[in-house]
This record gives sequence, structure tokens and C-alpha cells, in this order.
Amino acid sequence: MRTSENTSGAGRVERVEALTGERAGEVRELLAAAAAADGREAVSEAGRLRVRADSPRVGVVHLVQSVGGAVTGYGQVDGERPGTVELTVAPAERGRGLGAELVRVVLDGADGALDFWAHGGLPAARHLAEVHGAVLVRELRQMRRTAAAPEAVAVPAGVALRTFEPGRDEEAWLALNALAFAHHPEQGAWTARDLAERMAEPWFDPKGFFLAERDGRLVGFHWTKVQPDGPGEVYVVGVDPAEQGNGLGKALTAAGLRHLGLERGLSTVMLYVDADNAAAVRVYERLGFAVHEVDLMYRWEPTAGR
Repeated sequence: MRTSENTSGAGRVERVEALTGERAGEVRELLAAAAAADGREAVSEAGRLRVRADSPRVGVVHLVQSVGGAVTGYGQVDGERPGTVELTVAPAERGRGLGAELVRVVLDGADGALDFWAHGGLPAARHLAEVHGAVLVRELRQMRRTAAAPEAVAVPAGVALRTFEPGRDEEAWLALNALAFAHHPEQGAWTARDLAERMAEPWFDPKGFFLAERDGRLVGFHWTKVQPDGPGEVYVVGVDPAEQGNGLGKALTAAGLRHLGLERGLSTVMLYVDADNAAAVRVYERLGFAVHEVDLMYRWEPTAGR
């Protein structure tokens, strides 16, 4: 563990590879308070899964900021190049320079480029990025539509749909996910551990996890997600590159939307899509989705702001 002290009132920042039981609980409480105040999560789903006691991830560093013994801020750095950073400050402690101090500690420990997420594009996050010379490199759109079920869409000839079977489909799904998202910096790198963690979450429901098969081989999927008291989600849709352009993605998306609207009775469905994925954006717009909010990613280079 490495600790940074600041005498200007910004407290101390501990850099650890794993959180203790008590500290993990304090961080989760801070994240919940920030989400309630901001109307959205400050740390991604993958990051929140890492906030667990004594469950280290290789290359992941937690930064826990405290003043007078109370946790006032949290940051997480995924050390893959470029490193990815997410951070937040307790709502009651904002406006005191704590966020700037967290950023300073992150930059002081950097040995290469860093990508900072500004979830929801909040002004304070954008300001910190601009102050340190970071530039906008990615826009992730959250799109929403009412969950009124669309008409069923026929799957391509020779393709059949079924739902995911735990204990049978994990290995084949991971292989297809890696193939379908070979270009994607996050989704395509999922491991068996990543899949198992999400299957262990309370929201996981194999009845909402649709698979497409051709001659017994997985060629596409649509995994839906329903959080308590939240909208339904088009969690992830993937299609084998050899099947793209034949309407399979549209058919899978429609099947998931019908499940969320008809079987789960939800009024709203959301999804995330990169703004530069023009083909996917057009598909979702034709299905009635519209932009609800955006997440912004800013890249900081070691020579920037220094």
C-alpha cells in the first residue's frame, strides 16, 4: 500500500490493490451516495464489481481518499494501456479540491497515457479534464425507448433462437463474444471470471439471454438485463462477423425487446452504443431509440499539462 498526504485539507489517499472488508463497504456507500446525488453511476458496472473485499484484479489499483478518517473520495485505475480511470467525491465534500487532488495522485503515479471517464458528462469532470490538457476521444451514448414490444422479426434462414443454458454455453459464448467484439477495448476482452461474476449477480436471468445458432454453432446473441426499479437494458448484442448484414442483429434485438416489454412488463428500455458506431446507431434509431445522456472519455498524455 502506498499513501499520499496533502496538507492543504485534501486529506490522504491510499493506493491499494485490494480493499479490506470494512473499506470496501465504505467505498460502496460513497458510490451509492454519489449515484443518488448525480442520478447516475460514477463508476461502471465492471468497476463496481471490483469493489469487493480481498478480491484483487491484476493491474487494477484502488485509490481511497479520506479526511479525518472518513472516506471522502474514490478512484479506480485499470492499468491496461492506456490505463482507464474512474473517480468520484462524496457529494457532501465537493467543492473543496478533493477531486483535483485525486486526479493529481493518479497523474503522479502514471507511466503512460490515461483515459478518464466522465460518466454523464458532468461539468466538474469535464472541467478537470480540460485543466489537465486531456482531449475527448470517445462518446458513449445511452439511448432509450418505450418498451412497447416491436413486431417479431424473422431470423435468417437456417438460424434458430434459444436461450442461454448455464453450465453448457459459457465457453462457446465467450468465444463468440471475443470474435464479435474483437475491435472493442472492453467487451471483447471478457474472461470466464467476467462472465461468472455477472451470472452471480441478482439481475442475471438466462430467460432473457437469447442465443442464435446455425448448424449447432453460436452465431449471435442478445443479453438483456433488468435491474430492480430500473429500466430494462439491451445489455449486449453480438453477431458473428460472417453473419453481419443479413438481419440477424435486428432479429435478436427485437426478440429481446419483446421479452422486456411483453414478458417482463417494463415501460422503458435503455442501451449503450458508441457514437462513432454509425451502423448500430442507425439500427437503434429505426427501432425507436433516442439519446438520453452521454458518457465522455478524455485521454491524458504524460506530456499534457506538465
